[in-house]
Amino acid sequence: MIIPEVLQQRLYEPLQQQRLQAGSVPDSSSFAETLRAFVQEVNTLQQEAGEYTERLLKGEPVELHDVMIAAEKARTSFLLLLELRNKAIELYREVLRMQV
Repeated sequence: MIIPEVLQQRLYEPLQQQRLQAGSVPDSSSFAETLRAFVQEVNTLQQEAGEYTERLLKGEPVELHDVMIAAEKARTSFLLLLELRNKAIELYREVLRMQV
């Protein structure tokens, strides 16, 4: 595959610089809003996986690989959310231990 020279040079720029050049300015959403959106996305993935599994158990025409992909997406996103929660708790405990 041949990549034009311009694209080759652009591949090595930092991601933030690429975004600014593309004209997309990062939104100013707060951490709480970002976390809330992530939790909602994880919930949606869990519900989709449940629906696929339910359809498979009912005998409806659904591909097994679609069920497995939805289940793994839900599992992976949940594990990431769980790890973020654990890190946040660890950080909170560390802040509590700090002496002023």
